Amino acid sequence: MREVRKAELRRNALLELGDRLRDLRDAGTMSMIAAEILGRTLGVDRAGYGRFAPDGETMMLDQDWVAPGIRSIAGRHSMRDYGSFIEDLQRGLTVVVPDARKDPRMRERAALVEALSARAIVNLPLMEDDRLVAFFFVNQAQPRRWTEEEVTFLRNVADRTLATIARRQAEDELRALAGRLEELVAERTRERDRLWELSEDLLVVADYEGHLLRVSPSWSRLLGMEEADLLAIPYARLMHPEDIGPVRTALQGMRRTGQAIRFENRLRDAQGGWRWFAWTLSPEPGGERLFGVGRDVTVEREQAAARERLEEQLRQSQKMEAVGQLTGGIAHDFNNLLTGISGSLELISTCMARGRIQEMERFIEVAQGAATRAAALTHRLLAFSRRQTLDPRPTDANRLVAGMEELVRRTVGPAISLQVVPGAGLWPILIDHHQLENALLNLCINARDAMPEGGRLTIETANRPMDAAEAGALDLPPGAYVSVCVSDTGTGMTPEVAAKAFDPFFTTKPLGQGTGLGLSMIYGFARQSGGQARICSAPGEGTTICLYLPRHEGASAAEGTGEAPHGMAPARRGETVLVVDDEPTVRLLVVEILQDLGYATIEAADGASGLQVLRSDARIDLLVSDVGLPGGMNGRQMVDAAREARPDLKVLFITGYHEDAALGPSRLAPGTQVLSKPFSMEILADRVRALIAHGGTPDAAQGGAQG
Repeated sequence: MREVRKAELRRNALLELGDRLRDLRDAGTMSMIAAEILGRTLGVDRAGYGRFAPDGETMMLDQDWVAPGIRSIAGRHSMRDYGSFIEDLQRGLTVVVPDARKDPRMRERAALVEALSARAIVNLPLMEDDRLVAFFFVNQAQPRRWTEEEVTFLRNVADRTLATIARRQAEDELRALAGRLEELVAERTRERDRLWELSEDLLVVADYEGHLLRVSPSWSRLLGMEEADLLAIPYARLMHPEDIGPVRTALQGMRRTGQAIRFENRLRDAQGGWRWFAWTLSPEPGGERLFGVGRDVTVEREQAAARERLEEQLRQSQKMEAVGQLTGGIAHDFNNLLTGISGSLELISTCMARGRIQEMERFIEVAQGAATRAAALTHRLLAFSRRQTLDPRPTDANRLVAGMEELVRRTVGPAISLQVVPGAGLWPILIDHHQLENALLNLCINARDAMPEGGRLTIETANRPMDAAEAGALDLPPGAYVSVCVSDTGTGMTPEVAAKAFDPFFTTKPLGQGTGLGLSMIYGFARQSGGQARICSAPGEGTTICLYLPRHEGASAAEGTGEAPHGMAPARRGETVLVVDDEPTVRLLVVEILQDLGYATIEAADGASGLQVLRSDARIDLLVSDVGLPGGMNGRQMVDAAREARPDLKVLFITGYHEDAALGPSRLAPGTQVLSKPFSMEILADRVRALIAHGGTPDAAQGGAQG
């Protein structure tokens, strides 16, 4: 019955332990309660919980439970002073000693432990990562035979106490972590709110149905509209009409793919003006909302537009400077050509009056040759002086240089010897050939100015494959390039001048003789074309300037390869051609040649008259029309109106202007060609037949226009 009673006491003690520890949080208090319950339940003289220092031998005891008349041993103790049992504790073994005098581990220290009322002990080690960190203990002043049930009870008390302490510590850590996280979230929320309130960018939450759900205060600051007004209207009403479609398409794509998008659009402000914004929008994953940031780029847009206008003005200024250099020499040549034409016509008239028909052919050939050379000169001037953005096309640099040779020769004058050295098997390049012509002409003019006493000017082309080292020295990627170099035997440049030669507005010419824009524009053209420009020069040794332009791997250049056919092809089935031109002489010649070829013709002197014919039931197989027509309707407008009723209308525009100046930057519709005046009747007949038979191709116009 006595053992049953003890077992009951131990069970009740464990229940008491759980009740008393339930609401406690302090580890020291909990370990002291455990020591008290151990001491009372087991009837020992002392019980406690001690912690070990990192050395595993020094024990710190903050407080212990003692029976009446037993002194506390709280404090710092070196456990080896009480025997070698510390080694068992370090191995994680429970130390049970019924009598210190008889235990070999404590026999030598028995007197010391007896003085502490600890002749019988039980020490229960607590380990962490195989290291002794603490222990529960009970002491008895007299020898005692410890039962297995008592040791188990000690272990149960220790386990439950330590589990509760660990749980409380985890709860405290979790509570502290939650507090830190809460503060962090609060701080992030404050930062987000500050960002939302102070951001100069437009911040927005919207839906895909076209409504703003939330907007930052920057909307009101930038657009001058209240938040309530912004949320009350569909956001499409804020956008420029031209931007609504592209933005709607972009939003639909984002909704479909779930990927963020970037775009720019214009928003109307309260004063009715438009501001440009660059947007980054992200979709809500799996949701129906989108989040966006819009940065005001109005100033950047205006600056870019102003820069483009300035660049265009500089480019045009450079072209005009080049044209000015050409004017003197070309005017002289043109007067010579006109003299040849007018003189030949007078001689033809004289021959006809005197019946010397057989002598007329020689003068006709002279007049035709002079007219052909005059046409080439006008085409060159139009190409150099027109305004345009870069229009890269496959180009044969050898053919381009050959086409410029006579122009350059007349520009530099007879005192300078011109040598052209074309590279064999030259690769095509993808560039704006008009800009390259302009660049080469400016380089040749600079070379001429560097040789006031005369000299030699050389234009040379070559294929230049470059490895990584060679290309790196030119700040280019490795690959295949074509070099176009202009060399002179002039005064040359010092290293200081050569280093600044490509800088805008840098010039060594006297005031009024140069803008300093030529070489900088040439450098800009080369870089914009994916290439490079380099100067090699020394005082007294002349100058070489090379353009390195990337090889074009696509189709070879075809420009300028077309030749005028010999012999005019007749009409095939009596087709009808409508001829519209306000110049009676041109209209007469065109109608005459077409009728001579067997075509039926209808004439009109202006766009309104031509459109009236085109809207009638008359058969029209081809329209031949001038572009610049009087009466408020030009040729292009007439064709656009006529194609509403005749969508397959074939058109040959004839114009005294360059194609870009006459028709603008838009591409020609299928079945449309342009023929620049002056032109030969053979080329006109060939174009007419090709268009009627096959519809032709717009690009074909350029080759014949040079003829």
